Amino acid sequence: MVGADLVEGLQAVVGRAIGEVVSVEDLARLPGGASRETWSFTARRRDGTGQRLVLRRDPPGAPGSGLRLEASLLAAAARVGVPVPRVVAAGGETAGGETAGGETAGPHGLGASAASHGLGAAFMVMEFVEGETIPRRILRDERLAGIRPVLAEHCGRVLAAIHRMAPAEVPGLAGGDPLEQLRGLLDHLGQPHPAFELGLRWLAETRPPPSAESVVHGDFRNGNLIIGPEGIRAVLDWELAHVGDPLEDLGWLCVKAWRFGAALPVGGFGTTDQLVGAYQEAGGGSVDPDALRWWQMLGTVRWGVICIVQALTHTTGAVRSVELAAIGRRVCEVEWDVLELLP
Repeated sequence: MVGADLVEGLQAVVGRAIGEVVSVEDLARLPGGASRETWSFTARRRDGTGQRLVLRRDPPGAPGSGLRLEASLLAAAARVGVPVPRVVAAGGETAGGETAGGETAGPHGLGASAASHGLGAAFMVMEFVEGETIPRRILRDERLAGIRPVLAEHCGRVLAAIHRMAPAEVPGLAGGDPLEQLRGLLDHLGQPHPAFELGLRWLAETRPPPSAESVVHGDFRNGNLIIGPEGIRAVLDWELAHVGDPLEDLGWLCVKAWRFGAALPVGGFGTTDQLVGAYQEAGGGSVDPDALRWWQMLGTVRWGVICIVQALTHTTGAVRSVELAAIGRRVCEVEWDVLELLP
């Protein structure tokens, strides 16, 4: 049974954002999302009309993950033509303990009562976008058979739009050297993973010249896109966005894990020529094949290290989750992927 505090909190926040009393119906937890909770619900107005919405929030007890920053990213992305859900309301705790406000909170703001109504210290409410997100269905569903052959090109165009976003439009985005960060994280974990060590050595020895920095989505892949028969309807999960080399996004999309058993290198549905060609035609920077391979390797090692971290999040008791534990079991698969990428 869903807690009354969550229902009451949503009614207060959404009602405040749209300027009238609403009732919350059909509240249900959605599957997926190892690091955040996702809920769908209908906000019913007094005239009987309903609007489907989605709540994303940090799990109780989990460290904050920057949901308010993500709301700002969605607004900036929409301004450059990236398909994203519209943000209805967002809230979070500041360092001083007050509920943060801002333009992403809707025309009426959130007020200081949001956290006390069961939504938690960090949350975002956005419109529901109809479509398919489950990768295996995207790769196999007959309803999407017409779009699959050109989906990699759609990804290239959307990525070009993302990389047009000026970092100055979203203050607070992290940056830094991703290779150094990955090296430091693996050392901190203190676990022996020779395949990842080999991958990091190869990355250090073959590093290409950097591209001009831009906003990087950080997790643009099959599974974080809402797909319809006409193409990409929305880009989701901006929690890992940062300032960096735009080729990072292209390399991440080509990581083998995101093919979900299919053969084609881009998300299991397309070729690198399709992705790169559409990206460059849409105004993205030039893509050197060797540089793209380098970023694919970095993405593969990164995914392997993320799998270790997700498993530790469960085994240490920080967040008990079968999904996190299952992700941890994939470390050996990613080690094999790294070895296959080595020349």
